[in-house]
Amino acid sequence: MIALGCDHAGFELKQEIIQYLEEKGYAYQDYGCFSTESVDYPDFAHAVAKAVASHEAEQGILICGTGIGISIAANKVKGIRCAHCHDVFSAEATRQHNDANILAMGARVIGAGLALKIVETFLTTPFSEDPRHIRRIEKIEAV
Repeated sequence: MIALGCDHAGFELKQEIIQYLEEKGYAYQDYGCFSTESVDYPDFAHAVAKAVASHEAEQGILICGTGIGISIAANKVKGIRCAHCHDVFSAEATRQHNDANILAMGARVIGAGLALKIVETFLTTPFSEDPRHIRRIEKIEAV
């Protein structure tokens, strides 16, 4: 299951991502927000991050205006490796090397077409299982 969350700036892009997930047959849970009315992004970042950290969801997708604030907030939850990505290469690399479990994007930075390619790459790229990457993740988690 994919956990989704956004603030008001990310609401419209989240709707595009929901349509993509439904077309591809992914199960998802929408943790909000549910309109373009101003909200505080940490509330939704924490809800998605807690769902992923507790294994209620396998992965998460977060969207705010830039993707920066919402990724910072998500990374405050133990066990979360939220990657802020605005290109396909970064989405692929963070899954292969960091086993990132949440993707963050900025709706004011990229368009829906690119965002959907990033989402597809993030969701379909496996972790490499390379011992050097495992070692590095263990060091991240130890902090």
